[in-house]
Amino acid sequence: MQEGVIKFQLDYEHGPAVPTADVRELNAWRTICHQTGLIGQDPQRYMGYGFGNISQRIPPWSAPAQARPFLISGTQTGHLAALTADHYAVVTACYPAQNRVVATGPVQPSSESMTHGTIYALDAAVRFIIHVHSPVLWQAAAGLGLPLTAADVAYGTPAMGQEVERLFRETDVGQRRIFGMAGHEDGVVAFGETAAQAGSTLLTTLAQALAVLTL
Repeated sequence: MQEGVIKFQLDYEHGPAVPTADVRELNAWRTICHQTGLIGQDPQRYMGYGFGNISQRIPPWSAPAQARPFLISGTQTGHLAALTADHYAVVTACYPAQNRVVATGPVQPSSESMTHGTIYALDAAVRFIIHVHSPVLWQAAAGLGLPLTAADVAYGTPAMGQEVERLFRETDVGQRRIFGMAGHEDGVVAFGETAAQAGSTLLTTLAQALAVLTL
């Protein structure tokens, strides 16, 4: 299965980049993820497509659940070691039942925008989401007891949105702030009320995974 390919209906309008200051913290964590190989592009992995993405909710905080806007890294930017504001899109609405995403900005949004939008809709306290590809984390997910989406559900689809809803309803994912995507090779998603919380959850769990797999 191809990675990084947009599967939803995208209503996209080209627009200006947000101010650099608005992406500074988000971009710092994206750089960390790229330097550690959690976000990137490798000709030997996933048919050479870019992988991983990162997002941040933006005001208005009182927006309806499916119209909570967020910044997200652009599709197929994984090969870039450093991003600028020109590499982020603004998703203004996500409608999983319609398989539809509305976005604007200098680039089209990540192919995982639907999953990010679903998480923001489910928990208004979440402000940052990091989706990475980590063979170590993915292989250790079951051993660590991480919540997992179903193995027959692909990324970027309404079914994935439904699986994320199931995790929030039936598991402790809201407290653990991380889950694995069993049907999306090496895919892991961490989130939090702050960038530091999301990043710390991701890296701490990665350390736990390394400990499990090297014992």
